[in-house]
Amino acid sequence: MSRATGADGGGLILVAEHEPDVAELERRYLAREGFAVEIEPDPSRAAAAVARVRPDAVVLDVSDTPLPAELYRRVAEAARPAPVVAVTGPIDALTRRALGEHQVTRPFGPRVLVGAVAEALRHGTGDHDPGPLRAGRVSLDPQGRAVSVGDRAVALTVTEFDLLEFLMSNPGRVFTREQLLDAAWGPGAGAGSRTVDVHIAQLRSKLGDGSPIRTVRGVGYVLDP
Repeated sequence: MSRATGADGGGLILVAEHEPDVAELERRYLAREGFAVEIEPDPSRAAAAVARVRPDAVVLDVSDTPLPAELYRRVAEAARPAPVVAVTGPIDALTRRALGEHQVTRPFGPRVLVGAVAEALRHGTGDHDPGPLRAGRVSLDPQGRAVSVGDRAVALTVTEFDLLEFLMSNPGRVFTREQLLDAAWGPGAGAGSRTVDVHIAQLRSKLGDGSPIRTVRGVGYVLDP
């Protein structure tokens, strides 16, 4: 690893970035603002790097991994209470929600990165318990991944849960089948729009009369708040 010590004692930042040129630019941006910087060239090894150097914050590139949310979770757990700033490419809404409060999206300029790190250091880990989502008699716990209708627990598959969480996080907004495909399966997953209809039908069946999901004919689906 390479290290640059900031003259102003701004704290130690671990930059986990797979592109050497980008990592060097980030190091320069941060060092210019008085931060010391450690570079880990393999983001998949960032959790181990955190254990070695104990940084004040982490800049984690998740743009080149097939499981960005899982990588973020591992690094955030290892770094706690230090905050993690996720560097992303194009991602679906559910993944973005899983990447915490502090994020920057490629491409970005030096002020954006430095600002995100400074904001993360001011506010800490950004961990928060969003609490249950509710729509009518349906309650969804994002942390425990549990769903109930009134007092009745409802067992959902992973995809059914992700679809319901996405809709309940955006009540009153109409989504096309294509948008729901991107949200639950990810862009370019290859599933067809019929797949959405099947999963929505299964969701409605499991939620029963308490289902808040409504079909908008010719468009898609909406969750009635």
